[in-house]
Amino acid sequence: MSCFNHTKLIFSYVAIFFISLNSFAQNISKTGTTAASFLEIGVGGSANGMGGAFVSIANDASALYWNASGIATLPNYEAIMVRTNWIANTKFDFAGLVIPLSDFGTFGFSFTSLSMEDMIVRTIENPEGTGELFSAGDIAIGISYARNLTDRFSIGVTAKYIEQSIWHMKASAFALDLGTLFKTDLFGGMTIGTSISNFGTPMRLEGRDARYFIRVDPTKQGSNERIPTNIDLDTWDLPLFFQIGVSTYAFNYNDYSLVVSADAIVPNNDFQSLNVGAEFSFMDFLRLRGGYKSLLLEDSEGGLSFGLGVSSKMLLSIAIVNFDYAYRDFGRLQNVHSFSVGIKF
Repeated sequence: MSCFNHTKLIFSYVAIFFISLNSFAQNISKTGTTAASFLEIGVGGSANGMGGAFVSIANDASALYWNASGIATLPNYEAIMVRTNWIANTKFDFAGLVIPLSDFGTFGFSFTSLSMEDMIVRTIENPEGTGELFSAGDIAIGISYARNLTDRFSIGVTAKYIEQSIWHMKASAFALDLGTLFKTDLFGGMTIGTSISNFGTPMRLEGRDARYFIRVDPTKQGSNERIPTNIDLDTWDLPLFFQIGVSTYAFNYNDYSLVVSADAIVPNNDFQSLNVGAEFSFMDFLRLRGGYKSLLLEDSEGGLSFGLGVSSKMLLSIAIVNFDYAYRDFGRLQNVHSFSVGIKF
């Protein structure tokens, strides 16, 4: 089957799924109605270079984010470190470790952080600053387990703790990610991946900035003016999203190959969209990537992405180190650069 026909079939499968969801589509966008938006930032130079169309590929330690079942297919210990220069001068970091334990399955550990520099505390009375600084940041800590149920089908789950903080206030939640991978004999070995991310508890800010003192009855003498009370803040859901993706080789020869992929995304805080991507590999040393994120999503910023990856054996072939870079276009917002280093040992 030709490269064109392979690609056309992949996009057709995802398009059928995508169109079938339109009957359930929401008429009003819910953008900005969920907490912990940092959980929606894609992880890894390889995945981001392919426009985020990575759910059915999940072939490195970044699978801890994209599809936990993918770590069951990794034969070696693997670690990854990611740094992304995110929007508004913030820094997004991810670190992951995959530990295969033979027939028992595969464990993974991950840490995610969104951070920024300290900022000046300003008030109406002191618009130039009070002399104090405040910070804000987000973290997520996850533990994953995956297993191959057959030689074609794997399943994985991630349990994670999520926390957001700003000055004296914090919000926390617990969530689960679930994923599957199924390898077929269709169209050159097409792989189908599914994942559901951030199924968990809502978040509510708590802390001393929501605490103040009142006088219950100011009309009565002797009434206590220091009765403590707390502002009852709203709860906010996590950014829950379901993804289904397909990928296959458009061609696969000894020294070079081309993988094409497509993912359909159904979030609880926006309309459905489509990610598409491709990766050309030369001698398992050089990889060139391209993709488009949030295809068919109205009012999205940018979407094009490009990437480059190189692989190098080190320490007398004991370890393989992968260096990956991805560029993402965000339209009117600043462009985003992502760097990742993966080590297989």
